[in-house]
Amino acid sequence: MKKYILLLFVLFFTSIAFCQQKPVAFKSGEWLRYKMSYSGFLRAGSAILEVKETDYNGKKVFHTKGTGWTSGMIKWFFEVDDKYESYFDKDSVKPYLFKRKINEGGYKKHRITAFNYDYNTAYIQDFTLQTDTSVVFSKVQDMLSSFYFLRNQDVSKLKKGDEIKLDMFMDSQIYPFKLRFLGKETLRTKFGKVKTLIFRPLVQSGRVFKAQESVTIWITDDFNKIPIKMKADLAVGSLRAELEQYKGLANTFGKSE
Repeated sequence: MKKYILLLFVLFFTSIAFCQQKPVAFKSGEWLRYKMSYSGFLRAGSAILEVKETDYNGKKVFHTKGTGWTSGMIKWFFEVDDKYESYFDKDSVKPYLFKRKINEGGYKKHRITAFNYDYNTAYIQDFTLQTDTSVVFSKVQDMLSSFYFLRNQDVSKLKKGDEIKLDMFMDSQIYPFKLRFLGKETLRTKFGKVKTLIFRPLVQSGRVFKAQESVTIWITDDFNKIPIKMKADLAVGSLRAELEQYKGLANTFGKSE
């Protein structure tokens, strides 16, 4: 079960949302809190995503933070304490700096990645292994900026089975990542009935992920395009992430064009 909990946290921070190009999908001050549960009733943990405007090397950028942690009974045998940060351009959403500091059942990583667009080189500092690495890239998103980058894409013409692709920079490597559109569904939630778009993340096989994960993501079918529910089907039971609280949205929740 440990690997499934870890997988859900990883996919949570790499999960993607989408919206029309106008109006914008998010703004400074957006804050989202999710609850993680096992088999729909046993609380497994929580996750928070937040974004604020700040300065980075003389530029106005968005600074986003993602934190995830286990709680309750799950924490007794597998503790997760993950922190992610990304500084990215306000217009193009290209990442400038990505920070990752995780502790997952004693497995620890602490890395900072700086993206140099003059030389298309990512410089990775690994504070756990005490190593420095440089990797050449063309056009990538980090694990956190991808969430915001694709929220500003136009999905109005997507048909069932269509896929949206990007290259994700993770752990000094570039991973082809895509979502397959499965259709639409109206969910009953704590916020009432919410119209959603359904996606399934697909990743390259033979590395960190399998060829196709049994994970489904429900995205609000409004201008915000935020994940409202995620489910990972396991051999025994399931893991879920559900929107618990939100504030500072750029648009009215649940209101579409």
